[in-house]
Amino acid sequence: MMILSASISALAQSPLISGDMIVDGNKRFFLTYIPATEKGHKMPLVISLHGGLASPKGMFHLADFRPVADREKFIVVCPASKRIWHDGADLHGIDDVKFIDQLINYIIKIYNADPERVYVTGISNGGFMTARLACQLNRRIAAVAMVAATLDIGEGYDLDRPMPALYMHGTTDPIVPYKGGKLFGRSAYSQDEVIDKWVALNNCNKTALITTIPDKANDGTSIVKEEYLNPKTGIKVVGYTIINGGHTWPGGWQYLPKFIIGKTTRNLNACEEIWNFFKGYKLSFKS
Repeated sequence: MMILSASISALAQSPLISGDMIVDGNKRFFLTYIPATEKGHKMPLVISLHGGLASPKGMFHLADFRPVADREKFIVVCPASKRIWHDGADLHGIDDVKFIDQLINYIIKIYNADPERVYVTGISNGGFMTARLACQLNRRIAAVAMVAATLDIGEGYDLDRPMPALYMHGTTDPIVPYKGGKLFGRSAYSQDEVIDKWVALNNCNKTALITTIPDKANDGTSIVKEEYLNPKTGIKVVGYTIINGGHTWPGGWQYLPKFIIGKTTRNLNACEEIWNFFKGYKLSFKS
């Protein structure tokens, strides 16, 4: 789980809109960013999930989709967990799947978001929660992207419906190991294992298109991108292996020192890459 404890200074661009709702008697909070656009325009929705013990403001600071949203015209929502996202079998009375389901309803109703173009991304604990949503809200979400996270094993849910999926993970992540294994009392797939599961589920070609991104930033990191395609449906599974990357958001804020969380690569902008992946899909791809 990712810890963000630094204070957040005033955020740029249009103001963030605070919102809350009651879910099973629990007050749930979220921040929304709406880019300027023509009235009545149905915009896509990107839900961005923070790491464990972090916050919506912290997520906007770490993974700032706002410049991309301004250009491409989509809504960004960063909801708040109750300390952590409940991606495991024991919910401790907090149903985060229900919260996100109701949040999607709210944003569609209040801000005229396009129900065919709802996407979810997240880092660390938020990435694992994104994977859970891909399993349990897959009829509402068009595509998902997980950063520094894979998929829980044996927590009562699993992948069961085709969906475009993207993963980004550092090989030297000290918190969520790239090779999977035991994690905070549970077990998680490695990046290679979870991509194999998605490739099989989506019936993609098993041979990947491989692209290497060199260390142009001279920060000691490089990237290997693997793309798997189902040529009949157009669905892709994409994996980015960040060589020497840590428990970080590519191109984002180095929120803790490198000796604690590892390096943030400057050879990739995760917000740009994730949106470029998302925007090619809507729910009808999976119909």
